Amino acid sequence: MSSHETLLEAKSLCAWYGAAQILYDVDLEVRRGEVVALMGRNGAGKSTTLKALIGMLSKRRGAVRFLGHDISKCEPHHAAKLGLGFVPEDRRVFTDLTVMENLEVGRQAARRWSDGTDAPLWTPERLFKLFPNLGEMPQRPGGRMSGGEQQMLTVARTLMGNPYLVLLDEPSEGVAPVIVEQMANMILELKAQGVSILLSEQNMHFAELVSDRAYVLEKGQIRYQASMADLATNEEVRRAYLSV
Repeated sequence: MSSHETLLEAKSLCAWYGAAQILYDVDLEVRRGEVVALMGRNGAGKSTTLKALIGMLSKRRGAVRFLGHDISKCEPHHAAKLGLGFVPEDRRVFTDLTVMENLEVGRQAARRWSDGTDAPLWTPERLFKLFPNLGEMPQRPGGRMSGGEQQMLTVARTLMGNPYLVLLDEPSEGVAPVIVEQMANMILELKAQGVSILLSEQNMHFAELVSDRAYVLEKGQIRYQASMADLATNEEVRRAYLSV
């Protein structure tokens, strides 16, 4: 398997909430070991794109392929079984369960890449190295954690499924700067382990820290795509589609 192999690919992806069309013919791809940022203002369609990719919207059209499988008609749990992880923006931790119990809920079997090499295998011990805060509170119920800690727990629980690729919705949104920094370190660590990440993000500084490439969405359409370095230096595009 080449390191540039495409893991996730969407072609002409359209999505609706009820009668309202939100996405219009979105084309994107994420390759192995790559961090890709999906950028745009509030309401541009970033979260909807992630939900459409994993199958959380009942009304979507277009092709979505993951590891060569057509998942355009799949339910989210089928995509998760194939190794597509999803971390929602609203941090759905089980508030009555402890940190350890939340992690167990996410556990899936070890995985291999198609070339036979082992994919990253996550255990609570490894995750506590990545998220030291969680390691200090393994028996704490999810409901008694700060927003940032819950955010980390949601990520850690997704990693217990040993995903090849993680869809990460607004990781820097509404968490303290120290947590944002930990999130950035965590994404770079995942990338070093060979996990690919597609994140939706408004924060240019955060996206620059972690991303290789970027797609810029406005009104449900991709208006621009380039390397992160090119986007960072393209003031015209940033002013048109990203500045608040």
